[in-house]
Amino acid sequence: MSEPNIRIALPDDDEELGALDRATWSRLHAVVPLPQPPYAPFFDARHAAGDHLVAELDRRIVGYIRLAFPTELACNAHVRQIQGLAVADEARGHGVGRALVRAAVEEARRRGARRLTLRVLGHNTPARKLYEAEGFAVEGVLPEEFLLDGKYVDDVLMGRAL
Repeated sequence: MSEPNIRIALPDDDEELGALDRATWSRLHAVVPLPQPPYAPFFDARHAAGDHLVAELDRRIVGYIRLAFPTELACNAHVRQIQGLAVADEARGHGVGRALVRAAVEEARRRGARRLTLRVLGHNTPARKLYEAEGFAVEGVLPEEFLLDGKYVDDVLMGRAL
C-alpha cells in the first residue's frame, strides 16, 4: 500500500466522510449510538470541512481526523483538540492513522496552537498506543465516565506541547 495523501477536507467530501464514519463506528471509540437513517450531514456548525484532514489512497478517502477548538473561550484559543479519528478497515495497519495524527500536529502548529489535546476511551488500547507513540501523555482520567453496553469505561485525557 502506498503512502496516503493527506489534505484538508472539502465541502464535497461530506457524503463520503459520513459513510466512512458510519462504517467505522464501534463501541471501542464511540459514546453516541450508531447513526440511523436519515443521516445528518457530516459537517455541521461546530465542525466545518476545514476542521478535518482526510487521508486518500487511490483518490478514495480512507481516513480522517477532526482538529477543533476545545472551547469557544478566547483564553483557550492556543489549544487545538483532536475530536475524531477514523480509518477504513481495509486501510488499517498501513500507517494511515499515524500519518493523520502527524499531519494534525503540523496543522495545529501552522494554525498557531501551543498544545494539542484529545479524549480517548480507556479500553481503546490501539488508539492510546498510537497517541503515546506520537508524543501524547495521559494528563487525566475520568474514571467510569461512560456506561457503554452495560460496562463502565474511563475517559482518558491526553495532550502534548507543540
